[in-house]
Amino acid sequence: MLLCHPITSPSVPLTLSPKPHYSLKNHPSFLKAPNFPNIKDVPTRRKLMVVQAKGEDSADGPDRLISAICYFYPFFDGIQYGKYVITQFTPIQVLIQPLFPAIKVFKSFPLNGFLVFLTLYFVVVRNPNFSRYVRFNTMQAIVLDVLLIFPDLLERTFNPKEGLGLDLLMSVDSTMFLFLLVCLIYGSSSCLFGQLPRLPIVAEAADRQVL
Repeated sequence: MLLCHPITSPSVPLTLSPKPHYSLKNHPSFLKAPNFPNIKDVPTRRKLMVVQAKGEDSADGPDRLISAICYFYPFFDGIQYGKYVITQFTPIQVLIQPLFPAIKVFKSFPLNGFLVFLTLYFVVVRNPNFSRYVRFNTMQAIVLDVLLIFPDLLERTFNPKEGLGLDLLMSVDSTMFLFLLVCLIYGSSSCLFGQLPRLPIVAEAADRQVL
């Protein structure tokens, strides 16, 4: 009887084939998976977000006109502070002379200023149907009008008739009037050209009120 040793027994030769390499990127299901958006689309979405963010302060024709008109409110309400400047400087008198009829109507009733304030604040600023452009400019005009309380209190408290006190009062009133005039020209002209005016002192307060 013949015994074959396992080491010397004939066997079929074994061949090792290299293990195939699979890549998820080459798999069809990976390319079609909805969880992997195309990277090229990301900058486009970011651009759209930037455009929408810039569009919050854009304005069309009616918005520009409404915003420009709002800046006449604090100027009309504080026209009395220009009594010294208007009488001394003829060019300023000529500049605002076309506005005298509207100023006369505004000053014809003592509560007109307060009624306009309530209308602008509750009908425009707090109304989401208006664009942020209109509401921001309207709020700037309102805050600018509120600042008129300080020179008014100063004049009512001291009311000097002569001397250094009168000179100080004239300086304060003239400065306030020129500030209102500059804000009117800058604010209205910027709105008519579709730009967003940011008035000193009042812009930050208007931003906090307009969401």
